[in-house]
Amino acid sequence: MQLSLAIDMDETIADPIKKARAWYYRDFGKTFTTEELHGKTLSDILPEKHKAKIKEYLNTPGFFRDLEIFPNAAEVIRELNKKYKLYIVSAAMEFPTSLKDKYDWLQEHFPFLEWRQYCLCGDKSIVQTDIMIDDLIRNFSNFKGRPLLYHGHHNVHVEGYERIMDWEDAAKKLL
Repeated sequence: MQLSLAIDMDETIADPIKKARAWYYRDFGKTFTTEELHGKTLSDILPEKHKAKIKEYLNTPGFFRDLEIFPNAAEVIRELNKKYKLYIVSAAMEFPTSLKDKYDWLQEHFPFLEWRQYCLCGDKSIVQTDIMIDDLIRNFSNFKGRPLLYHGHHNVHVEGYERIMDWEDAAKKLL
């Protein structure tokens, strides 16, 4: 029997933080270092008067359409798709304008996946695959399978989860 695998999109295969940081620099002339982001979200380090700006960016039509893909993600996911019943899962309803962007982005970067393999939802507690790769532990709260925490600047201090450092590491652990 083929195992099922759910893979999160944002901050796992697509990089919205890099784009949000670029837009913030464009608007305010301030860049944030890797050290400033260590163990924090972008919203954590913004001045209080700018915290709403990130949500504004994320709700801008087109924001999610041209995000950079993480290194080796497409190649490894292509191989994982041959071994697992694979789904790309995103809590896209948090930013409703992202739905078309995310669909088009997936079509561009993962043409080997079928639309049936996209799960653009509101609450990931409905996800009950055998394995799930995600960067946020809140998405594992009701998950009964094997959770794999995708390493990110915001979750470096999280303990108690098997961690995936990057897509090469994912290949070593899952292929």
